[in-house]
Amino acid sequence: MDENTIWITNEDGEEFEARILFTFESEETGKKYVFLQGPGEEESDSCAAYEYTDDGDLNEISDEEMEMCEEVLNAFLDEEIL
Repeated sequence: MDENTIWITNEDGEEFEARILFTFESEETGKKYVFLQGPGEEESDSCAAYEYTDDGDLNEISDEEMEMCEEVLNAFLDEEIL
């Protein structure tokens, strides 16, 4: 495992490795967010966004938070491509 991957245990107790693509903290919500790419998604542009805590817990986010996360990710990708 490298510093850009984490192990996640799902609701069924199954563990899998996920790649950390991008993290940021929102001034608007005061929360921290992470974009993860899980197994089977390595060859695609697919990823998932979660809120994360200082304790390392991942929490699902609301539709409004997802929209904000998508905007941040798109802005980041636009800067990286230029």
